[in-house]
Amino acid sequence: MTETTQAPQVHLKQSIGVALIAPGGYAPDEAALARGILALQSQGCVVYDYYDPAAKHQRFGGTDVARVGQIYEAIDNPQVQIVLAIRGSYGMSRLLPLLDMRRLAASKKIFVGHSDVTALQLALLAQTGAPSLAGPMLCSDFGSPELSEFTMSHFWQCLRQPEQVLQISAANNPAVKVSGTLWGGNLAMLNHLIGTPYLPQIEDGILFLEDIGEHPYRIERMLLQLQYAGILGRQQAIVLGDFSEYRLGEHDNGYDFNTMLAYLRAHIPVPILTGLPFGHIRDKVTLQVGAQAKLLSDANSFQLTIQNPLTLSS
Repeated sequence: MTETTQAPQVHLKQSIGVALIAPGGYAPDEAALARGILALQSQGCVVYDYYDPAAKHQRFGGTDVARVGQIYEAIDNPQVQIVLAIRGSYGMSRLLPLLDMRRLAASKKIFVGHSDVTALQLALLAQTGAPSLAGPMLCSDFGSPELSEFTMSHFWQCLRQPEQVLQISAANNPAVKVSGTLWGGNLAMLNHLIGTPYLPQIEDGILFLEDIGEHPYRIERMLLQLQYAGILGRQQAIVLGDFSEYRLGEHDNGYDFNTMLAYLRAHIPVPILTGLPFGHIRDKVTLQVGAQAKLLSDANSFQLTIQNPLTLSS
């Protein structure tokens, strides 16, 4: 039996209803699924599980129609406040034309996840202006054998506080003092939505990005596509989270992440910062997609102050 670290105690005035959905991939580790449910329950949540492991379809957590059904069941439950993805992987893109985004927004549910879930979050923002949470997911975060105190603390703080102030130590960043709409998520998913009605048209935004397993040249290529499409030029700043689990080859000949970053900073006339603790990592902050934010940085650190539109009290 695998032991789990006790979750931080969450002092809530009432139980929080959390619905579990699988909009993309199925849970390959059912032990992580069970641990995640227990962790949520220990943190004061009532869990409504709409994911059926026996109904997985190919690489997905159900057929497309079934996964849409999970989402609608979750938002139609009046006891649910948070709709949490069990994991990312791939599959949200298939569901976008099948979903009524206005119905989702009108439910006032708080959608939480990252990676593939970015497609849903950006579509909601594009079509309704509704905010959502780029944050932890069930299997990888709540279901971890050792819960991250950092991740849990930031998640509940984000949901309980109308203002969130992140002070990040990060070297070699440009000096920046800007404000705007905080938006973004997974780079590949955002890139994937270019030219579709699911990509929000954000002016003067603060764009945060992360990805996993993408070689620096692919990161560069996707960012250049965003630049050529006119998206980056409309932003106040770009803040990079975690980009890891790629492999350099001998033929890269010195072309690594830092070399790629230097090239982008020389060719994209928008400040690019690094060091945001967000992405496919154990210790991650939770960010409200669509919130208003201020970014202040110097050579050694940056501060991101976010006015959270979504709180449990709302």
